[in-house]
Amino acid sequence: MHSLKLIERFKSTQVHALNPPDTTVVNTTASSSTSSKPGNHRVKFIVSKLKSNKACSVSRDKALLPFGLPRTDLLEPPIEPHLKPIQLVETLAGIYRRFKACSESGKSLICIEQYSVLSSLGDPKLLRRCLLAARQHAFDVHSKLVLSAWLRYERREDELDGVSPMDCSRFILECPRAALVSGYDPNSIYDHCKCYQGCTKSANAQIYKGNELLTLEEDGDISFCVDNEEINCVRFKIAALSRPFKAMLYGSFMESKSYKIDFSQNDISVEGMRAVDLYSRTRRVDLFSPKIVLELLSFSNRFCCEEMKSACDIHLASLVSSMEDALDLIEYGLEERANVLIASCLQVFLRELPSSLYNPKVMKIFCSFEARERLASAGHASFLLYYFLSQVSMEENMVSNATFMLLERLRECATEKWQQALALHQMGCVLLARKEYGSAQCCFEAASESGHAYSLAGMARCRNKKGQQYSAYRLMSSLISKYKAVGWMYQERSLYNVGKEKIADLDTATELDPTLLFPYKYRAVSMLEEKQTRAAISEIDRIIGFKLAPDCLELRAWFFIAIEDYESALRDIRALLTLEPDYKMFHKQVRGDMLIELLSHKVQQGSQVDCWMQLYDRWSSVDDIGSLAVIHQMLVNDPGKSLLRFRQSLLLLRLNCQKAAMRCLRIARNLSSSEHEKLVYEGWILYDSGHREEALARAEKSILIQRSFEAFFLKAYTLADSSLDPESSSYVIQLLEEALRCPSDGLRKGQALNNLGTILVDCGKLDQAETCYMNALEIKHTRAHQGLARVYFLRNQRKAAYDEMSRLIEKAHDSASAYEKRSEYSDREMAKNDLNMTTKLDPLRTYPYRYRAAVLMDDQKEIEAVEELTKAIAFKPDLQMLHLRAAFYESMGDMNSALCDCEAALCLEPNHIDTLDLYNRAQDRAINPQEM
Repeated sequence: MHSLKLIERFKSTQVHALNPPDTTVVNTTASSSTSSKPGNHRVKFIVSKLKSNKACSVSRDKALLPFGLPRTDLLEPPIEPHLKPIQLVETLAGIYRRFKACSESGKSLICIEQYSVLSSLGDPKLLRRCLLAARQHAFDVHSKLVLSAWLRYERREDELDGVSPMDCSRFILECPRAALVSGYDPNSIYDHCKCYQGCTKSANAQIYKGNELLTLEEDGDISFCVDNEEINCVRFKIAALSRPFKAMLYGSFMESKSYKIDFSQNDISVEGMRAVDLYSRTRRVDLFSPKIVLELLSFSNRFCCEEMKSACDIHLASLVSSMEDALDLIEYGLEERANVLIASCLQVFLRELPSSLYNPKVMKIFCSFEARERLASAGHASFLLYYFLSQVSMEENMVSNATFMLLERLRECATEKWQQALALHQMGCVLLARKEYGSAQCCFEAASESGHAYSLAGMARCRNKKGQQYSAYRLMSSLISKYKAVGWMYQERSLYNVGKEKIADLDTATELDPTLLFPYKYRAVSMLEEKQTRAAISEIDRIIGFKLAPDCLELRAWFFIAIEDYESALRDIRALLTLEPDYKMFHKQVRGDMLIELLSHKVQQGSQVDCWMQLYDRWSSVDDIGSLAVIHQMLVNDPGKSLLRFRQSLLLLRLNCQKAAMRCLRIARNLSSSEHEKLVYEGWILYDSGHREEALARAEKSILIQRSFEAFFLKAYTLADSSLDPESSSYVIQLLEEALRCPSDGLRKGQALNNLGTILVDCGKLDQAETCYMNALEIKHTRAHQGLARVYFLRNQRKAAYDEMSRLIEKAHDSASAYEKRSEYSDREMAKNDLNMTTKLDPLRTYPYRYRAAVLMDDQKEIEAVEELTKAIAFKPDLQMLHLRAAFYESMGDMNSALCDCEAALCLEPNHIDTLDLYNRAQDRAINPQEM
């Protein structure tokens, strides 16, 4: 009966497309050359309306909302272009077991499988670790060059001024030259390469001069005639070049008795034949021009001169340093099967990404079926290569023909089921975005048949787009009944449900996975449609409080405009553009910077001094979004200020927006006006990439040039990021004290005082630590309340510690961490309340789940304790939670589950000592159950 009712409701419900009806696209490019475009006239019209004193308020509201308010029928979550296993923990455990059991030659590809599975979690550091492990275990040149280029791309070094694509980072795993050397060194992961060491070679004689070749002084006993010229050669040395030459000159052929051999019909020039002679005598090609070496390469292929071919191949590869070189030489490489030359050219193309995607000549080498066949014949077409290329292309332009062609090549290279599932699923995502629903459905269906259940969501989406809403609903319902439900299943089914059942599905989705954005967005827009705008803002606040996403900020700004709270709207749009500078709003119709210009007429704009005061206030109140907005406004007034870009990066890291933070840090480095400042920003970039020693070196070099707050702070921070012994702690204290003696503003000095207090507490110097925290609070570094609370707690002043954290909660705009910390200073019931509040504000914080689970375990409620952790692991497979659940399973005697959780945890962090100990212990108990 329920199904019949649903069918009737579906029949009466209109199915809307994702995009709104045809509307005039607003062009916001600030250029006089485009002023004739209709979009620009539209923008000028809007601005003129705002500036006109005669324009009524209704007209202004329409100008600010030219495309109306958001509507629920236009909302739709994307199908993620990643592998999303339903049983993620079991999948990670399986990857770890296969990695430990496979041969060294297979480990690299397993690391790439791990990368594909973890991509849906969106943790850049975790993904980089996978790529580093894959590169570490790569044997062949092809895999090495692809992975080295991929690592470079992940660091976005193309955005750094003055850095060439072929520049070496001094680390073997990212070195372009080291990638061209086959072999495997398991201990090379943090080793430096030899690129920076100068190496000189002395030449015995200058063989090539201009266009003239000079002959070595040595008698010849045979001549080769080319174009009526004779080249004197040494018979036995020419014979030594290859077996065919040996047979010709010393075998039963007539040439063995000749002293003159006509070589005019063998496609070799006089200069080329002289070079053959000289090579036979010296075994060197580095003294010839590239044109002659190419001729030698072709000659060596015709006469099977393998050693000469290898020498030519390697030498030509060493000449490739630019895109122009690579495009000129790769055709020669492919034609002559010169694998090292091909590898060197490919390396340039890959290290030039993403810009090389826009070069038609480069795309011609990769995209077509015939192009892949040519690369495959030379050993340079692989799933790994096309995985990298297609990921970059999807990030640049999801719906381009190049993207789809690269994915087709990816599918052709797929040999394992997970590879086939990934390629087909991503093809489905691209086709869905291109509105080719029939083809997309076929791809999703094939991907699901390869074992990827998440592709069924794509299949359901395609059915819905084709008007088969009830069929899509039934497909998702069957998925929910077949597997242990996860949040995305209910989210997807909600698209095809109606009424209260739709909202119920969305609520279930949020309960199972509070990180899903769509349920919050849909509920908020539903409230807006019911004229409950304040409630809509509160709903979207829930997700923005712990997961800063551009589309959620856009939606909240939209709501604020609707209630004419233009100051709040402006704040959100500025923060949004900090995350994505080119973001377009209102169904991707209006550039964000254009909307800022429109709203600026509604809000009084302060001077740069006013902005500094606002930044101070918002930073002090732990209002990170507000701080981002103020800095964005300051950068509009002073776009070349590297210090402001650096502040942006600090805030974005605090908000867990790592990619945006690193982009701001790279811009800060590019804008630096002094060498010592540039070194500091380079140090932070290296530190974030895991290169701690290099970061320290940059800080020390900066200090030698000029003693500055930021250089000392970087050095102290980097040294403190390890287990400090008393001597090291003293040194870090000295560095922070030196930093505080250098000029800086209160915001940064407050951070330094706070860090200094933390080190002093660790050293047991509570009085000095208290002084530091008090000084920090005097300059409004609000987070110092937390350090001061710790000092009180260590003095057994538990009530004072609790009160101190309460003050932080009162002041802080973002207070989830403060509630979590206060729980440590209260009794069990109050701690439970604080941790429940922490989870409500930020469900991604793992300590509350672990605490509640430990309490349940203490109360001998084992099943409830495991369930508390399982609930969180379902959307955040955290190392510590997996370890704790494994320990619970071990204490319950469930060794199989304990081993599975340990393996999943070790897949995330292979060197976690506590988990390794637990894993070994569980293995022993599983083998010898009688000892349990």
